[in-house]
Amino acid sequence: MPVTMRRVVHASALIDFGGATILTDPWLSERPGYLQGEPRSVPSAAQLPALAGIVISHGHYDHCDLDALAAYPDKAGAAAVLLVVQRLRRLAHLRLSGREVARLTLLATTGLAGFNVCYVQAVRHADPSSVGAIIGGVPIVLAVLDLFLRRRRPSVRTLAAAAVVTIGVAITQGFGGGNPLGLLWACGALGGEVAFSLLAVPVLPRLGALRLSAYASALAVPVLLLAGVVADGTGALRLPSAAELAALAYLAAVVTALAFVLWYAAVHRLGADRAGLCAGLAPASTVVATWLLGTGHPTPADILGSLLVGAGVVAGLAPTSTTSASSTPDGPIGHSQPRP
Repeated sequence: MPVTMRRVVHASALIDFGGATILTDPWLSERPGYLQGEPRSVPSAAQLPALAGIVISHGHYDHCDLDALAAYPDKAGAAAVLLVVQRLRRLAHLRLSGREVARLTLLATTGLAGFNVCYVQAVRHADPSSVGAIIGGVPIVLAVLDLFLRRRRPSVRTLAAAAVVTIGVAITQGFGGGNPLGLLWACGALGGEVAFSLLAVPVLPRLGALRLSAYASALAVPVLLLAGVVADGTGALRLPSAAELAALAYLAAVVTALAFVLWYAAVHRLGADRAGLCAGLAPASTVVATWLLGTGHPTPADILGSLLVGAGVVAGLAPTSTTSASSTPDGPIGHSQPRP
């Protein structure tokens, strides 16, 4: 795959990965005290080519010229970058304690890197339906462990709802085959999924969903890089194709960044036990999407399992006369709250 780079000015450059173009550190205007001192190869954002993504190293004006970027023809892409950077700019600097760093490192190693490694190995050695059925036990495991770790009285309704959701996921996924090694990897993935939530609970009030997601993702990168080199050698370091780059961009922005922030916001507001009920919605929503898109025909087991998942989620999240002890009020997503 050909890779070409065209320097714009300063740290700003256009990098083309076989047809997918990335813009780094946009700086397309000047201010007093911020003079580029050299001609730009791209006069303004309006002359930028179609971009697959924008990479911003930090929020300084000469690396993050948002006002000029607003003239980029793809308003949706520019608006998305603007919202993300503005959100990051509003986050106050926090100095992490040694205990917080250790907890975040453990979370990244087990809940992110460990989960992905275990899941990939599990589907290599076992039927995906078996792997899905085991990981589908997240709701009931989270409900039990969260109550135990926080030493709270068990909520019969939450535990019953988690059991119903777990049974619904198992019915929807089915029970395939696989050797013991594959099922053991699947149990490891289940443990990683649980750790992703429970290890975050003590630090969520101080860090907030956005900051916690960023720290965990950043700490997982070297772990996953090392795992890739160990498993695939130098082949893990190859440049992606244009199609792969587009897929990676979607996985990074939607499946990782957005999903992590929303999940941690839910855990902080609802508690890990009640938020865990929503983990069962993924296989059920797949069944619904298959039916709506006409790409398949749901089986009676799919329908029954989806109905059980829906009933369990509704029953577990329905408001009660008293506020659940696990429900914690929070500010806007990503903003930390002061410690009590």
